[in-house]
Amino acid sequence: MTLILGFLASIGRTMLAGLAGMGRITLYASDAVSHLARPPFYWREFGHALVQIGWLSLPVVGMTALFTGGALALQIYAGGARFNAETVVPSIVAIGLTRELGPVLGGLMVAARVASSIAAEIGTMKVTEQIDALTTLSTNPMKYLTLPRVLAATLAVPLLVGVGDVIGIMGGFLVGVGRLDFGAATYLHNTIDFLETWDVVSGMIKGAVFGFIVALMGCYYGMNSGRGAQGVGRATKTAVVAASVLILASNYILTEVFFSA
Repeated sequence: MTLILGFLASIGRTMLAGLAGMGRITLYASDAVSHLARPPFYWREFGHALVQIGWLSLPVVGMTALFTGGALALQIYAGGARFNAETVVPSIVAIGLTRELGPVLGGLMVAARVASSIAAEIGTMKVTEQIDALTTLSTNPMKYLTLPRVLAATLAVPLLVGVGDVIGIMGGFLVGVGRLDFGAATYLHNTIDFLETWDVVSGMIKGAVFGFIVALMGCYYGMNSGRGAQGVGRATKTAVVAASVLILASNYILTEVFFSA
C-alpha cells in the first residue's frame, strides 16, 4: 500500500510541477505581449532578430521542404498505384505540404536552430550578468531581449513556411516529372485546380503560432537558465524539446479548429 501511495504521490508531484511550469510560461508570454503596446521599441534588435531567424533559416527550411516534397511524391505514387489512383499525386503533395508538412517541419527546423540559439545567447548573458547590467541601465530585459525576438519569429516563420511550400511543391514536381513520368503541364494543372487559398493561409497561420512558440521557449529558458556552462546547456536542450513538443501539440489543436468540419 505504501508503494502505491508513493507512486501516486510522485505522479501528483510531476503533474503539479508541469502545471506550475505551464503557468509560469503563460505569465511570461502575457508579460512579453503586453510590452508590445508600450514604448520604447528597439528596432535595431528587431531587425537583427528578423535576419537571424528569417533569412538565415531559409537554407535549412528550403532544403527540408525540397526533399520532403520529393519523398512525399514517391510515397503517394507508390500507395496510389495499389488503387490505380496515381493521378492524385500532385494534389495530395500540394495539400499535404501546405496544410501540415510545410508548417510542422519548418517549425521544427526553426526550433532546432533558433530556440537553441536564443536560449544559449540569453543564458550566457544571464551567467555573465549582462542582463543585470541592462536592468542597472534602466533597460527592461523583457522589452530589449524577448519582445523583438518573439515578434520577429512570429512574422518571419510564416514567410518561411510560404517559401517552403513553394520549394516543396517544386520538389514534388521535379520527382513527378523526372521520375514518375508525369507531364509538366498536367502536374501543374492538377496542383492548381485542387489547391485552395485556405490551405495556404491555414499553414501560414500555423507558422505564426509556431514562430511565437519557438522564440518564447528560447527566451523563457534562457532567462531562467542555471549558473555555469551546465545551466546554459540544460536551458538550451530544454528550450528545443519544449518548443518541439508544443509545436506538435498546437498543430493538432489548430488542425482540429481549422478542418474539424
